[in-house]
This record gives sequence, structure tokens and C-alpha cells, in this order.
Amino acid sequence: MILVLLDVDRGALDPVSLQVLTLARGLDPDVQAVVAADPSVAAEAASHGAGVVHVAEHAGLTDYAPRATARAVVQLIGSLSPAAVLAGGTPRGNEVMAHVAAFLDAPLATDCTSITMGTPFEVSRARWGGNLLEESTVTAPMLLATVQPHAIGAEPAPAAGTVQSFTPDLDDADLAVRIVERTGAAATGVSLAEARVVVSGGRGMGGPEPFAMLDDLAAILGGTVGCSRVVTSEGWRPHSEQVGQTGTKVAPDLYVACGISGATQHLAGCKNSKVLVAINTDGQAPIMQIADYAVVGDVHAFLPLLLAQARAASAG
Repeated sequence: MILVLLDVDRGALDPVSLQVLTLARGLDPDVQAVVAADPSVAAEAASHGAGVVHVAEHAGLTDYAPRATARAVVQLIGSLSPAAVLAGGTPRGNEVMAHVAAFLDAPLATDCTSITMGTPFEVSRARWGGNLLEESTVTAPMLLATVQPHAIGAEPAPAAGTVQSFTPDLDDADLAVRIVERTGAAATGVSLAEARVVVSGGRGMGGPEPFAMLDDLAAILGGTVGCSRVVTSEGWRPHSEQVGQTGTKVAPDLYVACGISGATQHLAGCKNSKVLVAINTDGQAPIMQIADYAVVGDVHAFLPLLLAQARAASAG
């Protein structure tokens, strides 16, 4: 049996969890899932092969609590004895699984693109921002691993989907780090990870104001706005919009990169895009070398023309 940790944020299941469930089904027909304090995602997990969804219920598990969630997973492992425990290679998934590995004094394989069950386990891992694959063996009685986002597509496969609740034994140290309050505007519209169209801006946008053009273009195309790391570092856009190795990895149908040179970390986050359009004054920029369509020019001159055409097409 394989146990999959579901990544849930404010009641929404991260799509990467569905990809992990799909990969797990290819390793073992008996797939179960675990989630902290949110049974609302059970049906969605069951639609992708989770036969049982275990819900950890505790007064302290009202929002993200990495160590407490890991403690609950470890206690569930003790009763289920799975062959492997998998999670999405998201910031939350990697953090919780690191705690699980520490509690069990066991190795953790992160950012796996493929897994072969056996003695030892064999895994392929994305390294250096996905620029190379590392073939590794893991010698342990149970595999702990996270799966690189978009390494496999999510494929529905309905299962029985029963829900079983359990109460983990948590202490004050487990709950020392947790989200107790959220401030600021709630996220609206399509999420970056799920968007079929992403319009991203980089240093070449020159400041926060020109991003209004990207907001308009994304709205017309039914997508959302992303950005490079330097943009968030400058405070032009929030970190939640960052695409890259330390941001969100995306795989949209269309990715439009505006004024982005294409550092390795950024390319690691957008290279799975089905069609990549790059607009940059430097025709030799790294992102221009992998783009399906490369526009050599100033984004400030080109974007108004593109917006006008997009509006005309939308109106027609």
C-alpha cells in the first residue's frame, strides 16, 4: 500500500496532489491518502484513486502546521505500515515530508520524476533546476519521497473513497509553528499553478506600473499573471506570483514571458509549458533559446500592439 499526503491550502487541494495519486496508482493498486483536518477534499482525492482518505482531526490543526501534520503522518504510518509515503514536491509537501523523515530517522528523496518499487527503491530526481536527472537508489524499509510538480499528468481513476478520521497525539512543540491568522486580500481568480495561460513579467518591465498591461492581457486570455524572482525581490509583485524553482512550477498551455532573460531558476518553473512565447530585446537571452516563438523587441512597444489585437479578437 502507498500513502499519499494531500496538500491542502484554505480548503483547496493542490493539483500536484492529484498528480502524485496518479503516479502512486502505477506503483501499487492500493493507494490511500492522508490530510490534516479537511475532509472536504476526500471526494476529489477519491476521483484520482484514493481508496481511503485518513483525516487527522485535532484542535490545533485548523490551518497549516508542518510539524504537527508530520507527527500525524508518522502515527498513521505506524498503524498502516505502507511501502511508501509520497507527497507533492511543493513548499508545503517538502517541508512536511522533511519533518516525517526526521521523526523516523529515514532518508527522503525529493523532486522525483519516476519511482521503481523494490529492494532497494530506484528513483529519478530532478536536479539543478531540472537541467539534469539523477538516478539514485534508496535503501530503506519504506520509501519517503516527494514528486516533482508536473512530472506526470493527473489522470482520474475513481476509487471507493471512504473517509476515516483519527486523532493524532500532539504536544506543544508540534504546534509551536503553525498559521494562526491570515491577513490581506484573499486570492481571487484562477491560481497560478492551475492556469492554462500565464503572462509573466521580469526585470525588463521596468517597474510595477507596466504590469497593468500584463493584468489586462491575462484577463483577456482567461489566465493569470506571473513574474520572475527579481520582480518579487524589488517588491513589484507578490511572491505568490513568482514562477521558478523557489516559486511556483507551472505547465500552462501558453506561457508569455515579457522582459524575462531566463535564469536557470526561472526556466525550471516554466519549461513544461506547452507553448512558450518570449519577448525580449536580447535575442540571445537564455529564454529565447527555448521559446517556441521569440519576439526580439521592447516589451513596452510590443505589448500595446499585442493588447490591441487581443481586445479586437475578444470583441469579435
